[in-house]
Amino acid sequence: MSGTAAARKLRIEELEGGALLSVRLDAPKGNVLDARMVGELNGLFAGAARAPALKAVLLGAEGAHFCFGASVEEHRPEAVADMLRGFHGLFRSIAASSLPVLCAVRGACLGGGLELAAFCHRLVAHPEAKLGQPEIALGVFAPVGSAILAERVGRGAADDLLLSGRTVDGREAAALGLVDALAEDPDAAQLEWARAHLLSRSASSLRFAVRAARLDFDLRFAQRVEQLERLYLEELMATHDAAEGIEAFLAKRAPQWRDA
Repeated sequence: MSGTAAARKLRIEELEGGALLSVRLDAPKGNVLDARMVGELNGLFAGAARAPALKAVLLGAEGAHFCFGASVEEHRPEAVADMLRGFHGLFRSIAASSLPVLCAVRGACLGGGLELAAFCHRLVAHPEAKLGQPEIALGVFAPVGSAILAERVGRGAADDLLLSGRTVDGREAAALGLVDALAEDPDAAQLEWARAHLLSRSASSLRFAVRAARLDFDLRFAQRVEQLERLYLEELMATHDAAEGIEAFLAKRAPQWRDA
């Protein structure tokens, strides 16, 4: 499950005799979720699903920041379809693995990084972490965030984050229910929680419990993300402002919206 050293953008370590798997995004400073990293994560979860003794995946990141988001370059019109399908496939792989996934966040956790973190079963953040769904500032929207944030924080708070694009710190995120707990060392806190609550459980039964707990959610998510992907590719990307927002960000200039 470790992949080849030359291609790897993940740091992977087996813990507790293989009962836990530490998976760390390893492309500082931003740990950007580009096609290569997403492909590695997809393969990781496909392989982890076939490890019968594995009880949980602990997801974290190297460096000061969890993730700046998905690759903005890959949002350009000529690349966005492949990017979205690969990225959404990652969430299907996580769901199909039926593994508990615990996420630890420090620093920035933005865009696709927040979508990944929020999809996990347990999310612990540093109090000063910065979490946000800023896609609207680029003239686009977050398909996965649109499908899942209301499940975590309720409709009103989800609309706030998705429509404003604002960033919240760990304390506000905890008050909203976006994160489950705060810790000065989120990685250590997740490991401690896994040792206390998961190691004594049956790996097989944990997977059934994950499937049962998320049965309705997984069905709704699969339907929603497919619809949102079509909305993004067939309608949003046909507008001037979506392409303009991406190009303006890459050029480090203010976007010139046409409101169309």
